[in-house]
Amino acid sequence: MNRELREFRRLERVCLEQAALSTMDLARTALLKVAEDCRLAAEAIEAQSPPHGAFAGAVQALKIALTATRPSSRH
Repeated sequence: MNRELREFRRLERVCLEQAALSTMDLARTALLKVAEDCRLAAEAIEAQSPPHGAFAGAVQALKIALTATRPSSRH
């Protein structure tokens, strides 16, 4: 397991823990969204065949995760 994958999984856990403790709906919703984005980024890293380099792989995984979860602004 590479460092970026572990970090995204750690951030996902932290966000979920903080969301559970949050008393504000907006903060809880935002933390859950960040946790979801981290999960998607981790899954994208796991799905990559050969890594393209540590930083480039993490950036690519995050791009994939963010584009998969954001609605398109094009009509």
